[in-house]
Amino acid sequence: MNPPKTDARRHHDPEIRGFASDNYAGAHPEVLAALALANGGHQVAYGEDDYTDHLQRVIRSHFGASAEAFPVFNGTGANVVALQALTDRWGAVICAESAHINVDEGGAPERMGGLKLLPVSTPDGKLTPDLIDRQAYGWDDEHRAMPQVVSITQNTELGTVYTPDEVRAICEHAHAHGMKVHLDGARIANAAASLNVPMRAFTNAAGVDVLSFGGTKNGALFGEAVVVLDQDAVSHMKHLRKLSMQLASKMRFVSVQLEALLAKDLWLRNARHSNEMAQRLAEGVRAVHGVEILHPVQANAVFARLPHDVSERLQKRYRFYFWDEAAGDVRWMCSFDTSEDDVDGFVAALKEEMAR
Repeated sequence: MNPPKTDARRHHDPEIRGFASDNYAGAHPEVLAALALANGGHQVAYGEDDYTDHLQRVIRSHFGASAEAFPVFNGTGANVVALQALTDRWGAVICAESAHINVDEGGAPERMGGLKLLPVSTPDGKLTPDLIDRQAYGWDDEHRAMPQVVSITQNTELGTVYTPDEVRAICEHAHAHGMKVHLDGARIANAAASLNVPMRAFTNAAGVDVLSFGGTKNGALFGEAVVVLDQDAVSHMKHLRKLSMQLASKMRFVSVQLEALLAKDLWLRNARHSNEMAQRLAEGVRAVHGVEILHPVQANAVFARLPHDVSERLQKRYRFYFWDEAAGDVRWMCSFDTSEDDVDGFVAALKEEMAR
């Protein structure tokens, strides 16, 4: 029997790439191949499949023998599930003011997770024990939400990276106050590539209790995971994932993508490449008079300040976002599929627009 005809067609030019977000990139061919491998036949639903089972072994090879992965649909879902698992109904989470959970998740941790965020202003997106202490108080005050978790992002929303020693100092400080530590690892691979250390060096080995592991920004089609590193820190994760609408029925298609990234070195190859492209972009931009790079370029993001009208003209040629439009600050992101020609073409366009 001949297969039915389809009218599916390509609606975009695959040669066009911008610098708006690593979420704009497609899926890595090796991930797509893994999805095809997992397709066909029947597998038990809701995480009882062979691919999710094998993912657990892969996760433990990176994060230790006690690690357990709970695949979810997206990063916000991972963060909300993880933070719920670490807090009581009256609990609060200390985070950087710039943290994704505070700025870019539509209030989901508070509205859907039912917890309170206690943000702290930071100069570079990174918390320190001293900064944490600005919100770490009042545990016996019934009029104040109780600080129970410190959440850090690796790498941060400003493109900066915590060293293993910095994460360890935060964990020791938080644990001494009876608080737990969550790490939002939406770009954890980029941080590991930047530091040239295994991911375990700044997660379980440093004292992190629960991790949100990101795959989408590093070559996956969709899907992240909550990785429990300290089993004593959480309870009822399976129930929380379902309650939070993050339980995939066909979970094998999430798990096989994470396996494709992690089983060998695809996660690291992708991250190293995007980091290298960001360094190339930063080097090119530094040579353009009138453009200021705002933060250290330590991962795959470049933050810059330039005249507003230049940015508006440049946006018609390449997609990217304003970070602080009033100040003229922009963010340029590189992805696993960003090429040297992409970067060089963008820098050339920037020079042309600055010269107008």
